[in-house]
Amino acid sequence: MRVILDCDPGHDDALALLMAAHHLDLVGVTTVFGNSTVENTTANALAILDAAGLEHIPVAAGASQPLEGRIHSGESVHGKTGLDGANLPPSRRRTVDADAADFIYEQACAGDDLIVIAVAPETNVATALTRYPDLATKLRAISVMGGSTEGGNATAAAEFNILADPEAAAIVFGAGVPVTMVGLNVTTSFGLKQHHLDSLSKSSSGIARELAGALSFYLSRQAAMYERTRAPVHDVCAVLPFSHPGLIRHTDIHVGIECQGALTRGMTVCDLRGAIAKEGIEPAQPANASVAVSADGDAIIRLLLDTLNRFP
Repeated sequence: MRVILDCDPGHDDALALLMAAHHLDLVGVTTVFGNSTVENTTANALAILDAAGLEHIPVAAGASQPLEGRIHSGESVHGKTGLDGANLPPSRRRTVDADAADFIYEQACAGDDLIVIAVAPETNVATALTRYPDLATKLRAISVMGGSTEGGNATAAAEFNILADPEAAAIVFGAGVPVTMVGLNVTTSFGLKQHHLDSLSKSSSGIARELAGALSFYLSRQAAMYERTRAPVHDVCAVLPFSHPGLIRHTDIHVGIECQGALTRGMTVCDLRGAIAKEGIEPAQPANASVAVSADGDAIIRLLLDTLNRFP
């Protein structure tokens, strides 16, 4: 299956990029604002690909701001560059001429098997769906890292990627494309610990060693901000439903995106009630997403480390 990774590298985005490149047919990367500016996330994506020997994979730059509202930045977690702690040589390559939305549509028209793995604010994907009304019928699926069945991380109610552009997320979840969502309820339940990073730093793989330094920065921010002893690999989890589907369990439910609430803007309202039509009870709406509810965290971390060490 062909995939596009729509991302904002980002430490966990870097891991997702390498997972997708190794285990799937990664036909392109699109970049967007989020963990840093789109200029930084684009430079990071190109540098990661080049350092991993993946110079053949094209990159298309996308949105620099959300469809509506103010810009939210993830630099408090990922640093000013979006990938602090890494020391990757800058790429000499340029992005493709098409913007991210056009690139997504072009790839969708090239075959009926395209999956978009969106691990960032969903502005590029929403723009493509709006610009090209027939795109929804051409995509095989959209895999989203975002939201939660529980609370948020950017606010008490909202996860960062969804909060960064709730209107875009509402377009994606309402487009009629099969959506797989993996949120904080699963992605924060496991992660990379210091002994994993120590092992990576001793690796013979150049990109694995370099990412060990970057992930040490990421782990330090997790400790400072959330008092965690592990660094979640959020974005990797959006790759796994298609590369290793047995590692995460999903359930089909309706997900609504809150765009207006003063306290709940960006919330993913996941209807897990199993409610049927009864007097005085609002029934559940038809399922529009397959939502992650549990994961084999230890197996995912082993797979991730093995994958990283396979790059030259």
